[in-house]
Amino acid sequence: MKDFLKYTAATIVGLLIFTIIIAAFGMMSIVGMIASGSSTAPVADNSVMVLSLSGTLEERSETDIMSSFMGGNTSSTGLDDMLNAIKKAKENDNIKGIYIEAGAFSADSYASLQAIRKALLDFKKSGKWIVSYGDTYTQGTYYLASVADKVLMNPQGAIEWHGIASQQMLLKDLLAKFGIKVQLAKVGSYKSAPEMFTADQISEPNREQITAYINGIWENVVKGVSESRKISVEQLNQYADSLVMFDQPQNFVKNKMVDKLVYTDEVKDVVKEMLKIGKDDNINKVSLSDMANVKGSRNEGEAIAVYYAYGDVVDGATGALSQGHTIDAQKVCKDLEQLMNDDDVKAVVLRINTGGGSAYASEQIWHSMKQLKAKKPVVVSMGGMAASGGYYISCIGNYIYAEPTTLTGSIGIFGMFPDASQLLTEKLGVKFEEIKTNKFSTFGSMSRPFNEEEMSYLNKYIQRGYELFRSRVAEGRKMSVEEVEKIAQGHVWLGQDALKIKLVDALGGLDDAIKKAAELAKLDKYHSVAYPEPEGWETQLMKQFNDNNYIEAQARLVLGEYYEPFMLLRTMDQQNAIQARLPFYLKVK
Repeated sequence: MKDFLKYTAATIVGLLIFTIIIAAFGMMSIVGMIASGSSTAPVADNSVMVLSLSGTLEERSETDIMSSFMGGNTSSTGLDDMLNAIKKAKENDNIKGIYIEAGAFSADSYASLQAIRKALLDFKKSGKWIVSYGDTYTQGTYYLASVADKVLMNPQGAIEWHGIASQQMLLKDLLAKFGIKVQLAKVGSYKSAPEMFTADQISEPNREQITAYINGIWENVVKGVSESRKISVEQLNQYADSLVMFDQPQNFVKNKMVDKLVYTDEVKDVVKEMLKIGKDDNINKVSLSDMANVKGSRNEGEAIAVYYAYGDVVDGATGALSQGHTIDAQKVCKDLEQLMNDDDVKAVVLRINTGGGSAYASEQIWHSMKQLKAKKPVVVSMGGMAASGGYYISCIGNYIYAEPTTLTGSIGIFGMFPDASQLLTEKLGVKFEEIKTNKFSTFGSMSRPFNEEEMSYLNKYIQRGYELFRSRVAEGRKMSVEEVEKIAQGHVWLGQDALKIKLVDALGGLDDAIKKAAELAKLDKYHSVAYPEPEGWETQLMKQFNDNNYIEAQARLVLGEYYEPFMLLRTMDQQNAIQARLPFYLKVK
């Protein structure tokens, strides 16, 4: 028995030592990767930057330590990394051009694509060239690739070119089959987010605003391609209406959408010709990840903080109910206070990309933004969306920039309250008996829907929240409440239209916002610093061991594009009562 215990103990100790050694090597590898990722790297003369358009485009890149450690590659790219890489490539004399490799690429919005396209056009102004190649081009990747000096395509390839649509998912009838209905209190005839759960067809005001913004986005796309490819807008619309994607590949050359049909291995010869090197010479390539380690030009002067806020607007614990990245009011308010008190930070740019969320959380961030603004300049840079709660947060800024195709405005709020009493009583046979002390003791009970008197109280509560939102916009934009009301009512506006009604101050991207912040802070020399800090490897490791991550991944796999709306439905009764957000499931294809 003693020998058994001795050998067992020795085995356990050995396993523990082995585990500690492996963990130590793992940590050393992670530290090494982090250290190597932070060092600068030289670029060989006569190089080409390879811009691989594949996977998904997010607002900001976030390093996945576990994926790197296991030798995997993340399938998402940060808009910040892509724009920085293009800018560095323009400034670096050793980089002569950009090679765009188009693949299956999904962007979060056309506004993000527009920002990339603008950066590529700016790159060309330096006298450098761009070549693009795709086996097939999606509509989004072609919009980017059309800026190239040479647009190449596989001889058996195609270009998706069909226009833009917005698909609205309506779940009212589905919920009714299960005995569930959603009670609604809202302000704003254009406030369309609840329609997903409360209507069997979209309202006329919603149809009006959707028609306006998808037409506006498409006009921007067609105009950009028309100018780059020298094809008339009318002709491009005709191609879209004839499903040109199914045309013979050689016709893409004939109609000037493509310059040449080549196979993958032949692309190298075109790039070598642009680099003015021999066919037997090697091409010096620099990837997007390599560019992260290339030194940029602005690294001196005073600091301007760029604070990234994207995802659903949530408040503390309710953030756990939202999927993906969130704008947690409790954290954001603390971060803004630190930036306010940091004397090294002379101005702040809020880079925002959100369709909103909790009205209460938005109000807390608005208050912190106002305090920050009282001490130093605050400029807002809107990404794909800065609407509803996103606009609530933004409106107090000293100056607001939006992309022409940014979705913004949507000044309105609502509250949705699920009623599952029919499911419980009629479908499942559950019975309830009440004993109460006061008139509204059972308010909010699952046993019954709200009555008329209770709904009147809820409507007054929502109306009060709307009036507060409207007053915040009036204060921030220096408008009267009456002026705000004319453009409010939940109306969604494109950035280019928001400019005309004074919801934004100018059209432009993040660089424009940083320059404006420097101007307001009266800085001659400056550099930008990104906030908040990325999650540390310890936090990422802990998340990897969370069972919910696995369950969420499996649910996403099974439900696909229906995952988000059904998760929102499941957690609706736990969300903040007042919501200031765009539709829960906004899909612009």
